[in-house]
Amino acid sequence: MGAAAPRAEPRPAEPREEAGTSARAGRGPRSFLLYLYLVGFLDFFGVSMIVPLLSVHIKSLGASPTTAGVVGSLYGVLQLFSSTVVGCWSDVVGRQYSLLVCILLSALGYLLLGISSSVLLVAIARIPVGIFKHTLSISRALLSDLVLERERPLVIGKFNTASNVGFILGPMVGGYLTELEGGFYITSFICFSIFILNAGLVWIFPWNDTNLSRMKNSQQTSNKFPSDLLKKAKNKLQETPTTNSAITPQAMTWQLWIQVVSVLRDMENVIFSEMWDIFLVRFLMAVAVMLYHSNFILAIEERFGMKPRLTGYIISYSSALGALAGFVLGPIMRLYKHNTYTILLHSSVLTCVLLLLYSTALSILVVIFCSTFLSFSTAIGRICITDLQLTVGGTQASGTLIGLGQSVTAVGRIIAPLLSGIVQEFSPCGPPSLGAALALMAILIMVLNKPRYSNNQSAKLKSQ
Repeated sequence: MGAAAPRAEPRPAEPREEAGTSARAGRGPRSFLLYLYLVGFLDFFGVSMIVPLLSVHIKSLGASPTTAGVVGSLYGVLQLFSSTVVGCWSDVVGRQYSLLVCILLSALGYLLLGISSSVLLVAIARIPVGIFKHTLSISRALLSDLVLERERPLVIGKFNTASNVGFILGPMVGGYLTELEGGFYITSFICFSIFILNAGLVWIFPWNDTNLSRMKNSQQTSNKFPSDLLKKAKNKLQETPTTNSAITPQAMTWQLWIQVVSVLRDMENVIFSEMWDIFLVRFLMAVAVMLYHSNFILAIEERFGMKPRLTGYIISYSSALGALAGFVLGPIMRLYKHNTYTILLHSSVLTCVLLLLYSTALSILVVIFCSTFLSFSTAIGRICITDLQLTVGGTQASGTLIGLGQSVTAVGRIIAPLLSGIVQEFSPCGPPSLGAALALMAILIMVLNKPRYSNNQSAKLKSQ
């Protein structure tokens, strides 16, 4: 009878207390994520009100088509060179500061756009936006700092969904406002106000309720082997006297120098790393999808005689489905046991097959079928390639990795229209056929590098 006494030893109160503590700790990150989703929605909502009207406004100022094209491409060129730098800078100075600076300077650009009365002022207004409009990239890097690697694709998928909903609603509001007298200037000021609202949201974020120690530790790890220049700058900063806790101009100069050297060093580490294959896969898949979209309206009109209005309905339909892709990612992740590489490989295969099927379609129903599943496969593929970058490259440089990925995509935006124009000389089916060939190349690269991806995925799952 005495042997039964040890059964009373377990104390269930402690696990319940730990579970309660964990649940309370989880409320901070959950509310933080909701704030970020709202920031992403407002960002794309404001931008999408302006972008469709920009070329019309430039031409209304008396610009030639060539000048309008140059001013329009200024944003893309600046994004190409600034994405990696700003992403790396966010790793060095922290997400809160970099996010606030980028939002406020982007707001300045849209304010200048709202008072632009000449083509030169429009070009000047596009400069701060082109350099600092990286709100979404820094937000994705912040998401990767907040959540576990296992949850990262799902959270980024929901963030993309919120942003895409804003991108769908924005053009409708902008189109309505532009019919008013001075509609473009009204739209620009509304966009400016939205960015100021976003800055206010970032300012009131519950930063203290969120555990960002992992991000801070990763930044310290990235500074584990500083260069001689960085050591010298830090020594100089320590030697610089301060008065009454105020930062002197000399100390501020050395702090800026430390940031510059740290950014350059981290960029060098990522650019010369062994991640060329991942960025090449991203580039090939991005160009493949851009080729599909590049002549969609023209190709449908030539091949099936469909009016642009009906083709617009198909585009809106596929965009809406793409925005919902984040909600289906959860069941897919569970089905694949959170193996991002396999999901990316299968989504790329599906994209390749659908592009090939679309290029040979004989019926508009086949086109709608392809558009339906392409909206899902491409959206899921973008989420997975970002997650694979962070898994292989490490989260200690998540801003740099995401920024470099955006730069790679920006190169694709420059090359895709050129390739599309060349192959359209031969056939309206040329762009999607070339896109299928590029997607096949990306699949072969992933298959050849499967052992390295598999090892990283195994380590990721074991760590969780």
